[in-house]
Amino acid sequence: MDILRLGPLVLPFHAVLALLGLGIANAVAAWFRRARGVDPGPALWRMTVAGFLAGRLFFVLRHHDLYAASPWSALNFRDGGFSALAGWLAALLTGAIVARASAPLRRALLAATLAGGAVWFGATQLNQAMAPAREPIPPIAVQRLDGAAVTLDSFKGRPLVVNLWATWCGPCRREMPALMAAQRANPQVAFVFVNQGESAETVRQFLAAQKLAIANVLIDPARRVGTGTRSLGYPTTLFYDAAGRLRDRHVGELSQATAREYIAGLDRLP
Repeated sequence: MDILRLGPLVLPFHAVLALLGLGIANAVAAWFRRARGVDPGPALWRMTVAGFLAGRLFFVLRHHDLYAASPWSALNFRDGGFSALAGWLAALLTGAIVARASAPLRRALLAATLAGGAVWFGATQLNQAMAPAREPIPPIAVQRLDGAAVTLDSFKGRPLVVNLWATWCGPCRREMPALMAAQRANPQVAFVFVNQGESAETVRQFLAAQKLAIANVLIDPARRVGTGTRSLGYPTTLFYDAAGRLRDRHVGELSQATAREYIAGLDRLP
């Protein structure tokens, strides 16, 4: 499972699992506070903040060349750009420092951390084990802006990035310049931008108004690609390997840095 839909809200499943682990950790902390008179809650939140900041900082430093031109964009963590390893190490170090002088606090904090971490890790592994086989690029017919028909699977043969978007979608509009830059920086990868549910004229006007020079902009008035790929919200970006197998799915806004991470992952695949 890649996404979770709660009414009108569409959430990346990995974010839901992280929140679930954090909730379990805080529930264990609350039990220690009530039953043992030891409150690891404040220390747990310090660990959470430290891990969040370190995970983001490590990611930004890894892609410093992309953030140098617009440093403030590093604060826009909606792209999901984090280093899990750096975050965990920072969180554990913070916990060790905060609880070093109190054995009861160390035990309570360790129990809360292990409980939350076990739930997050176990649920993540179970979700991966239950994931369906790598889905192929669907042979769905879409249209170029000039009206010519083309099937999505005709782009098979090299790594492929399929972005599902709409002109009325705020995150879609924000990520377009970053994806345009990623397209230019990765000529070995095919980028396809499939507009969902709008006309060619609407898309042409949008591209002209935003001064976007993007190749492979297609329209899918019936939203068949979204339905065929089980994409429930926009923007959704699908990453296929050269054999045409789905390898990753990103729900929500992408930055050039997160796009680079996904593309690098495709290059490492057999």
